[in-house]
Amino acid sequence: MNLPYRPIALILVAVSFFAIVLGRAQAGGGHFYTPVTDPVVKEECGSCHLAYSPAMLPVSSWKRMMGDLQNHFGEDASLDAATTKAIEAYLTANAADTGGRNYGSKLLRGASLVNGPLRITELPTWVDEHSKVPAWEWKHKDVRSRSNCIACHRDAERGYYDE
Repeated sequence: MNLPYRPIALILVAVSFFAIVLGRAQAGGGHFYTPVTDPVVKEECGSCHLAYSPAMLPVSSWKRMMGDLQNHFGEDASLDAATTKAIEAYLTANAADTGGRNYGSKLLRGASLVNGPLRITELPTWVDEHSKVPAWEWKHKDVRSRSNCIACHRDAERGYYDE
């Protein structure tokens, strides 16, 4: 008696499975942040460190950071005015509270949008998600810094931060 309903049930299971898989792939998983696509940002920011996704910080953070490049985390990262303006425009257009909000809103939970932190590693969600990492791992020769995402997240440059 259940025979006519069996193909329909199998089709529904298959459709549900593919919807879940495609939904995850489309969103990039639970820890996806749109990677940097602008060649100037990739070159200038990525020459010293991972070019972090603009969706990882709010506009206020990017503006403050770009406004003080001569004191960029202990380094002078000064650029000419035109390049600085272009990079800032890209970062703020794709920040977590603007164009990148589909991806960065989870990371910004509990953070100020008006006076956001300069370091991604200071965001409450980041701190919470990394709280179980033992202190010795941060000191490992291949890691050395909490900002060295690619040491643990091999696909970080492509925007994937799942473990």
